[in-house]
Amino acid sequence: MSKAVPNLQLLLTLILSSLLILGLDLLGWLNLPKTGLFYLTNPISLQLFKTRQVISQQFNFVFTARFASKENVALKKQLGDLLLENATLRQSLAETQALVDQQETFSPQTYNLIAARPIGLSRYLLIDKGSSDGVKEGKAVVFKNNLLGKVISASTKSANVELITDPDFKLSAFSLNTEGKARGIVSGQFGTYLLMDKILHNEPAEKDDLIYSEGLESYLPRGLILGSVTEIISVPNQVFKQAKVEPVFDVKNLDLIFVVSD
Repeated sequence: MSKAVPNLQLLLTLILSSLLILGLDLLGWLNLPKTGLFYLTNPISLQLFKTRQVISQQFNFVFTARFASKENVALKKQLGDLLLENATLRQSLAETQALVDQQETFSPQTYNLIAARPIGLSRYLLIDKGSSDGVKEGKAVVFKNNLLGKVISASTKSANVELITDPDFKLSAFSLNTEGKARGIVSGQFGTYLLMDKILHNEPAEKDDLIYSEGLESYLPRGLILGSVTEIISVPNQVFKQAKVEPVFDVKNLDLIFVVSD
């Protein structure tokens, strides 16, 4: 009972104090103290508000930066995937178009063509098809109606192609223009160009003439383009004249070529 009385007195004191403060406030007697207290505490409140804003901005910056970093990584990956997909589609489209063009040039009813990709080039061109795919030594390699070379060796899954610009490559050929034909022997010149030799002086051969295969070799169809004449070399008192020949296509720029099979 003795503990309850002090508690009751404290409660009554608090109630009376609250009523007194409320009354004084209603009468306006606390306006001056309230104004003074406001001016005293306002700078502190303002500083606390600014501090909270700065902390909030810093947290927001850190969160935004981390989110942007993750988003940037995701976008870079997505861009890489799209570029890879685009390159694959472009290559597939180019190979499909090359196959269609080749079939228009070489009828599938007449020739069996084996599509192959160049995968290496030193002296010989390495292709990704071999004997297990039907590639045989001595077969012509073409792109559209242009002769690129012939197979000189074949393993199970790859083969080496001797290009027409190789110094060991030789075949009979002819040029054709409005004046008629000029016949000769074409040979490779160390991987750079072709030389058509043994052309009679009285036979027409001019710059920009196309040079075709004669087809006398067993592996080679007649009428394949070897290149175009870039220069006529004629020496007085010589029986024959020569023609420098530039291939139409550079194999380094081709994604798909074709082996003429049986």
